[in-house]
Amino acid sequence: MLLVDTNVWLELLLEQERAGEARAFFVAQEGRRIAITDFSVDSIGVILCRLNKDELLDDFISDTLEDTAVTRIRLDVADLRRLLEVRREFRLDYDDAYQYVAAEKHNLALVSYDSDFDRTTRGRTAPADNTKAS
Repeated sequence: MLLVDTNVWLELLLEQERAGEARAFFVAQEGRRIAITDFSVDSIGVILCRLNKDELLDDFISDTLEDTAVTRIRLDVADLRRLLEVRREFRLDYDDAYQYVAAEKHNLALVSYDSDFDRTTRGRTAPADNTKAS
């Protein structure tokens, strides 16, 4: 399974520079192979609402959370303590440490555009590296 970082979702949703690559990644994957953290869902919600893109958020909720087998992941209190350890060990921001611990806890490959994960033990994979259906 693949834990998809917030930046990959936003790349597609906001039609940013690598939207085509992100789209190809999602097309190549079955929903049941993809996971998203509650933190990512909330971050996407905050960003889309700040941009007054409520309809886009509604579509995201329907298309990603209701109509697919995408797995939602949340961290519990003990995981948040682990998050602090990971944050210090790898010099990550809170959001990156959250994703890292979620991937670690559920043994998921982390898919992200964020090179900060490259200095961690688990590393990351880019969406373009996962465009062949498995």
